[in-house]
Amino acid sequence: MRLTKFTDLALRAVMRLAVSERDAYPTTREVAESMAVPQAHMAKVVTRLQHLGVIEARRGRGGGLALTELGRRSSVGWLARTLEGDDEVVACEGDPPCPLRTACRLRGALREAQEAFYRTLDPLTVADLVGSPTGPVLVALSAGRPAD
Repeated sequence: MRLTKFTDLALRAVMRLAVSERDAYPTTREVAESMAVPQAHMAKVVTRLQHLGVIEARRGRGGGLALTELGRRSSVGWLARTLEGDDEVVACEGDPPCPLRTACRLRGALREAQEAFYRTLDPLTVADLVGSPTGPVLVALSAGRPAD
């Protein structure tokens, strides 16, 4: 199972925001820079996470991004499922459709494996992801210092 780059960036963004000081609101640019990704990509991720209620964005002077309480206690499995969508691991109905699609056992097995992957992530929360040793590295990155 492989997550899309979009989901990867979203998970890294919420992890980065999870270690922010409660009264510090990093900007999208700052989060993108600390995660070494283009700001345009991070802006799309931030918009999606806002729509999910995982982060909030404050405009104007002193504004920035903050992880919501929902974001802090969100299941990593829920986030991954939601961001990845309902796409199957294989494209049986693609163009052209697979000739085995009506009698294939692989499709069901892969769907079951995909669900097992998400179930493994379900007990983990965003807060769990930023425990040691990850949290201190994220704090160093957010301060603009190289990680040890």
